[in-house]
Amino acid sequence: MPMGVVVLVVLQILIYFGFAERVIERMGISNRGILIFFALMIVGSFIDIPISSEPVININLGGAIVPIALAIYILSKADEKKEVVRTVIATVLAGGAIFALTQFYQFEEGHTLIDTNYLFPIVIGVIAYAVGRSRRGAFVAGVLGFLIYDLIHLFRITLGGIPGEAEIGGAGAFDSIVMSGLIAVLLAEIVGELRENIGGTKKKKEGYFRGDKLAPGNVEFGELGSRKDRKKDDRGEVDERSEGDE
Repeated sequence: MPMGVVVLVVLQILIYFGFAERVIERMGISNRGILIFFALMIVGSFIDIPISSEPVININLGGAIVPIALAIYILSKADEKKEVVRTVIATVLAGGAIFALTQFYQFEEGHTLIDTNYLFPIVIGVIAYAVGRSRRGAFVAGVLGFLIYDLIHLFRITLGGIPGEAEIGGAGAFDSIVMSGLIAVLLAEIVGELRENIGGTKKKKEGYFRGDKLAPGNVEFGELGSRKDRKKDDRGEVDERSEGDE
């Protein structure tokens, strides 16, 4: 069984038992919805759709079409225009970064410290999170960012006269398109949680030294945070105010 399929099966099991429920909710999709998408990725990873025979152009259902559809759906759930703008910028930067890497450095099999199947998703994941700033934005930028790189490669071999072939999502469920989105979300969750916890701790200390009484049941100003903070947290955004405190 391909490694990508194994990864998605493990993720499905974790999601089914509720271990990733908070992350999924922040991305604006239900547990049932994400399980359906993952199932389609697994099944679709074995289906290549031929686009052209000269040059050879194929697109994989599970490695490209399904994750792209998922990314577009998640982006449509964005509450603020600012989040959409950040996501679009992160997408363009991520795709441009990978294209620049392939132009300035010749990756040779067996002579590269990190396999490009892992290096490219890591680079895109970092950029997607750093600019996207939310779980939702990071996933969308991670998926669509690598798609931009694939499209640039496609245009070069079709219109630029450069010999080659295009396999968009060719590695199926373990393609860089899927891995970029997953890595971006993982970074957003780990780093975002750390920043939110640090920011929450600082606020509690500041309130203590001011003599504020932070009762756990106080919805407006208590430990649960303000309504505005909770609304932002539900959208999956990192608390930007914590940056200023650090």
